[in-house]
Amino acid sequence: MKKHQAGRGSVEQVQQYYLVEPRHLAGGGDMRHVGEFLRASGWTDRSKKGGLLVFDSPDRTVRVGYDPFTQPGGWTIRGTATRQQEAWHATLGRQTPVEIVAGFTDALTRPRSAHAPNVWAPLQERDWKTERGRHFTAMSPDGNAFVQFHQAGAGEAFWWVGARTEHGRAWDAHFTPGTPMHLLQSFSAALADPRPVMRPRGHAPPSDRIRTTSVSVLPSQLGAWQQARITVARAAAWARNSWASSQPRPHATAGSARSRR
Repeated sequence: MKKHQAGRGSVEQVQQYYLVEPRHLAGGGDMRHVGEFLRASGWTDRSKKGGLLVFDSPDRTVRVGYDPFTQPGGWTIRGTATRQQEAWHATLGRQTPVEIVAGFTDALTRPRSAHAPNVWAPLQERDWKTERGRHFTAMSPDGNAFVQFHQAGAGEAFWWVGARTEHGRAWDAHFTPGTPMHLLQSFSAALADPRPVMRPRGHAPPSDRIRTTSVSVLPSQLGAWQQARITVARAAAWARNSWASSQPRPHATAGSARSRR
């Protein structure tokens, strides 16, 4: 194990990691990649030590949870009904790479774009093959991942996403048709992202369909990369809160109008 001299006489041990591609076959990864970003974005952490991972949005309309104990377990994300949005929910298997999960959950912390979302656009830009039939389907260039708008019957439809290896199913994700489209577009963009993801030694899935590159990483480097992601979330949360606090309150505006009469 190589060692690196850090500040003030301390010594860091270089750790071996692997860059894994394609990312849809990289395995689950570290749950903190999702949770720490939500916490830094102002979400309420209701998780219990050694128990379920649970985060509630600031307005309490969305809950993100991760259950490692039940079968099949994994991620459950629920949105309550509002005036602008019907109730919806999503389930993602425990081996769904956290970088892809974060494509969906990170988007929960951001305001919607003014542009109409297109779930298929990020996939087509990365040469995913699309087919129209009873179900509209997009298949990854390697043939190991898919996105499908699945129409089971009259009035029955859902989004189905998944990945497979030579050993069978790697993970599946399901989204109800009421799931906001901008969240699905962000999810598909993260899914189609060609950049590899990093996994610790011993955590790369056993598959001939992945490619791995060994890299040496210092703990301080890992910490800096994680902190950079958290800093982005905190800055965005601060900007949103600052903007909200600068807006005139309706009752204050009404009071001012009455005082001028």
